[in-house]
Amino acid sequence: MKINAKRLSSHFGEMSEIGKIGETGTCRPAHSKEEKQAFELASSWMQSAGMQTHIDNFGNLIGRLEGSEPDLPVLMLGSHLDSQPYGGRFDGVAGVLCAIEAITTLTENGIKPRRSIEIVSFADEEGWRFKKGLFGSRGILGKLEDGELQRTDHDGITREKALTDFGCDITAFANSQYAPGSIYCFLELHIEQGPILDWGNKPIGIVTGIAGPLWLTVKLKGMAGHTGSVPMHLRQDALLGAARIIVGLNDIVTQIPGAPTVGTVATIDVFPASRNIIAEEVSFTLDLRDIDLDRRHAYEKQVREMIAATAQKHKLTYEIAEDTNSEPRYCATWIKDIIKQECVTLGVDAPELMSGPFHDALALSYACDYGMIFIRCKDGVSHNPLEYSTDEDLALGTEILYGTVLKVLDKE
Repeated sequence: MKINAKRLSSHFGEMSEIGKIGETGTCRPAHSKEEKQAFELASSWMQSAGMQTHIDNFGNLIGRLEGSEPDLPVLMLGSHLDSQPYGGRFDGVAGVLCAIEAITTLTENGIKPRRSIEIVSFADEEGWRFKKGLFGSRGILGKLEDGELQRTDHDGITREKALTDFGCDITAFANSQYAPGSIYCFLELHIEQGPILDWGNKPIGIVTGIAGPLWLTVKLKGMAGHTGSVPMHLRQDALLGAARIIVGLNDIVTQIPGAPTVGTVATIDVFPASRNIIAEEVSFTLDLRDIDLDRRHAYEKQVREMIAATAQKHKLTYEIAEDTNSEPRYCATWIKDIIKQECVTLGVDAPELMSGPFHDALALSYACDYGMIFIRCKDGVSHNPLEYSTDEDLALGTEILYGTVLKVLDKE
């Protein structure tokens, strides 16, 4: 093995101490002091690999290894170091630390690439703090939407203030954007966040594409009243309406057995949230994903019709806001072929599989070809302190990533 597996494991251990919750959990919010600490640590390792580092105006950490022909489009690798509020040690982190190890190995072997290489830890991939993810990766491509800086977290802090406090200049976003054609391709290593590899006893997977996520926020409004006195047939119970919609979503996405469609309601806010007052207003998030865009469009239509019918039945008014809408994006065949070749060389039986979760690669796919390597995670658990990938699997994935980098650099 060319990469240094012991060093890689040590880096994971050190990074897991930043924002640590409990024994194995992680909470590193985007644009926070914890993420800044993580950036400082990762930056020190990037610099040891011969990279120049800086934090751009979107809050991305960027390490650059200058090539002998720096005007060539850059080879970009990375993922993110922010975490879910109740997250694990590997989500996003693997893509950054394994990339650092791969480029450190390249430098230690005296390889001077023609094209420059950049490792990026993208800002706010997760999206939970400001309810809009892929911020840094969309930002460098000029894909931010109106009003994003005014989004607030649960403490009322705007993204604008969080970025400013982080040391970013929100008036100079243009200085941090990448010109069209300036990125050659993007490679991202990530834990699978699902059970397919673990069930199949396969350490590595080759990603075929990323399912397109549709995120909606639904608000239902009825009428508050005393739970002990308002007759059932006269109620305008917003929470009852929300409950029927949540169950209805599950029925819609499971209507074709075996299809990879998923639908989830994971957050819900109730007003006035008193045990003896009928809920007047309910707001909840709705997450619909599929690799088949036509099917997702059909299910979205059914969901919207179901929301309208439910609101009418329970005498509610409703609003639907679209937070994220991305089509499925497929990995470049030539990069998949290189990854597959590396797996064969190392005697690794790596199946191909799609990604249900989105990643920074989703945003980058609109600017360049991309490829992804999945690492097995125990029981498919992610976004949870129980998230776990072995040192051996991470090292093997990094070895494959390293070989992929070398072949991409040789391809002209």
